[in-house]
This record gives sequence, structure tokens and C-alpha cells, in this order.
Amino acid sequence: MKKKTKKNNFFKNLSKKKKIALLVISVLLVFAIGIGTYFCFFYDKDTSIKDVIKKVTKQEEVKKIKIVDPDSKTRPYAVMINNLGVARPYQSGLQDAYIMYEFIVEGGITRYLALFKDVNVDRIGTIRSSRHYYLDYVLENDAIYVHWGGSEFAYNDISKLGINNVDGMAYGGKYFWKDKSLNVSTEHTAYSKTEMIDNAVNKLGYRKETNKDLLLNYSVDPVDLASDQTSIDANSIDIVYSNVVKDHYDYDSENKVYKRSVNGKEHVDYVTKQQYTFKNIITYKVTNTTIAGDYKGRQNLDNIGSGDGYYISEGKAVEITWTKNSREAQTIYKLKSTGEELKVNDGNTFIQIQPTGQTLTIS
Repeated sequence: MKKKTKKNNFFKNLSKKKKIALLVISVLLVFAIGIGTYFCFFYDKDTSIKDVIKKVTKQEEVKKIKIVDPDSKTRPYAVMINNLGVARPYQSGLQDAYIMYEFIVEGGITRYLALFKDVNVDRIGTIRSSRHYYLDYVLENDAIYVHWGGSEFAYNDISKLGINNVDGMAYGGKYFWKDKSLNVSTEHTAYSKTEMIDNAVNKLGYRKETNKDLLLNYSVDPVDLASDQTSIDANSIDIVYSNVVKDHYDYDSENKVYKRSVNGKEHVDYVTKQQYTFKNIITYKVTNTTIAGDYKGRQNLDNIGSGDGYYISEGKAVEITWTKNSREAQTIYKLKSTGEELKVNDGNTFIQIQPTGQTLTIS
């Protein structure tokens, strides 16, 4: 009884502040014992601290842009891709491009410009020669240009504009290779890979950090196109460039991407044998004209200015405007209905710059 009385007297004589402090210490002690018990008996010793952090920040990680790292300062590589009919079956690595462009060139054919950033790709091609207006889109992305040869107009502008470029005509044996196993003419067999381009950039001393923001404004959450007053269904898209190049997309509602075809055939990667798919499509029209006196019929593109077009994603299309104020300026895309800057869904984008007068069908 005496001991009990002493304890009661001890607590009774404590001040209010000391009682609160003792209570806080008791709670912290119980918490510490619980944490210690967890680490002793339940903690997976093979789990790294990094994995624990990932679990804690899982919700935040889900909301990060996946197609590119918005915080990365790495300059992209812009690779000139051969799209002649005989070469198209051998196109490789294009699914890893975060942006693709397509423009008309001479003879009604087209070529692509494929942009790669912070990815490792073992086979990109087939690579073909430059045309001068493609440089405008190299510049707007502050990219390092990869090509095999070029027109005299392109070479003049590469020099005049100070384009950092890796040319297969100069460095074919070092930073490119030709796949002699392909059943096509040798000019359709040139490839490179990001590791080789990395080596070229290091050897040539090119700037590695970009001085421009990303071209497109990506959204971590799905973009609501249905609420836009110009919204229409977009499950099937036909984009005609000429009588020899006709692009088609079918919307895959399960995977929320567009499956790409060219001239009635699935557009398939040579290595993976998988059909190319794209999350976003931006399409608009500009005028092209034949360069006077050029015996090969090469083109000029009236691409500096502004106009209307469409942004297509997740089964819907909305009207947009585009503005490009100079060759090096980034194209600015806005919603036509509100004038607000366009936000695109997180994923790869095909920018289809179509000749004026050709047919676009969205249904």
C-alpha cells in the first residue's frame, strides 16, 4: 500500500506541463517500438531504400509524364527517314520516337523526321537525304540532325543556319551502317542507332543541352476533348499527301491509340513486326510549290505563317490553330474554340503537315 501511495503522490505532484510531456514521450516510445518491431520481423531485407521511397510516392509517380522527361535538358536527335515505297517495309525504331513529322517531297513521295530523346534505340532507319524545309523543324526542337546526304538547298541552309548535323555522306563508316541483307538498292539500306549518334555528338563537340522547352504541352491527366464545342468523333482518319502516299489511322479504343497504315497496308516495324501506333495526331495543310529550274522537281514549303488544323486523340478531334513565325520559332498550337494553348495527351505524336488541296477525312 505504501508503494502505491508513493506512485500516486508522484503523479499527483507533477505539474500539468510535465504530465503532458510524459504523455508525449510515452506515445513516441510506443511508436518507436512499433517501427522497430516492423523492421525486425516484417521488413523485406531485399527491398532497397529506393523501393521503399517508390512505394511511398507511388501516386506522385503515376502522374509524371511518360513519353518524355519534362525536366530533361538533353537535346533530341532528329533523324531523316526514308519513306519510299520500297524502303517502307524496312523502317525501324520509329515507335520509340516521341514526335514524328511527315512532309511532301519531290515526285509526290514523302519523308519523315523522327525525334528521339533520352532513349536507347538499336536500329533507326532507313535514313535518307535532307530537304531544306525539314531544317525548320530541326530548329524548332533544338535538335541534332541526322541524315545521309541532301539537296544543294539543304546543304546551303545547314551551313547558313549552323545546324549541328551528323551526315552519312561524311561519316557513313563511323556512325552509320548499311544493311546489305535487304533486298533493295543500297541507298535504301542506311541505319544508325542512338549509341552511334551519341559518339558522333561527343566527337564533333556539339552542344548537348537544349536551349528550348518541349514543343508540345503534355498533360498527365486525360485531355477532355469531348467538351470542346468543335469536337467530333475520330475513329477513322484518312490523310492524303498525293496519288502515291495515303495515310490511314484506325482508333483502338481498348489501348487508346491510333493504328497507322500507309497505302492500304499496316505500317509495321521491320524488327518488331508490330504495327506503329500513335497517341496523338496533329494535322494541318500548307502550300508546296516546285522550285523553279530544279531538274528533280524539289519543293518549297509555305510553312511560315498561320492556319487551322485538327488535334486528334482518344477517339475525338478538335479544331486548332497553328502559328510559326520564323524558321527557328516553335510552332504554337492553340484550341480554336478558346484560344488557349493546346494540351496533348501523354504519348507519342504524329504531326502530319499535308499539302493544300489534298483530302482529309475524319469520321
